[in-house]
Amino acid sequence: MTGTTTQYRIREDIMNAEHPEVGKIVKDWKTVLRSEEYRILRQGGTEQPFSGEYWNHTGEGIYSCKACNTELFRSTEKFETHCGWPSFFSPLAEDRIRYIKDYSLGMVRVEVRCSACDSHLGHVFEGEGYNTPTDQRYCINSLCLSFTPTTTD
Repeated sequence: MTGTTTQYRIREDIMNAEHPEVGKIVKDWKTVLRSEEYRILRQGGTEQPFSGEYWNHTGEGIYSCKACNTELFRSTEKFETHCGWPSFFSPLAEDRIRYIKDYSLGMVRVEVRCSACDSHLGHVFEGEGYNTPTDQRYCINSLCLSFTPTTTD
């Protein structure tokens, strides 16, 4: 059994599980977010590929949830997939992400949401053959992210 298989089974176990911490950050999202951010973060939309600010971004730092500023991904886990959206092979920590089965578009996918504010971020895919430690691709909408560069002294 590979490490990837084990990781996926763990995710299957927590998928749709009760998360008492989910939604602990609550705001009047329509007044906090721009209309396109609201459509993606709160209504589960998707931005056009190759249109977002971070799809080809290479800076070093931390990517956070645009809605609540929870730190989600490190630049060290970002990799190029040529899919048009920022892609990461692992979140900063498992407790930052919530997984939900998504049956839209006539297929089964795994939606990823911010566990702090329950905002839609994108989807995670597995087994696509990318040369990463997890064999996973967290495909995230740029509009769902803000970036803080690593400071050097």
